[in-house]
Amino acid sequence: MINPPLFLVIALVLTTALAGFVLGLVYFAALERTVILFVSGRGWLGPLAFTLGRMAAAVIFLGLAAKFGGALSLLAAFMGFLLARSVALRAAGGPG
Repeated sequence: MINPPLFLVIALVLTTALAGFVLGLVYFAALERTVILFVSGRGWLGPLAFTLGRMAAAVIFLGLAAKFGGALSLLAAFMGFLLARSVALRAAGGPG
C-alpha cells in the first residue's frame, strides 16, 4: 500500500476541519432559527423542516468525510463542528 505524502494528509485534515467549522456555524444558526420558530407558536412544520434539514446535512457531511477521507478526515470534520459549537455557545452567552 502506498502512503500519500504528508502535506496532502495535512491539507485534507485542514480542509475537512474548515468545512466542518463552516457546516457547524450553519447548523447552529439553523438551530437558533428552529428555536425561534418553535417558541413563536406558529406551528410545528417550520421547526420540523429545519430539524430534519440540520440532521440530514450533518449526517451526509460526516458520512462523506468518513467515506472519502477516512477516520482522520472524519475526526477533523467533527473537530471543526465542535469548534463551531463552542463559538455559537460563546456568541449566545452560554458556557463555551
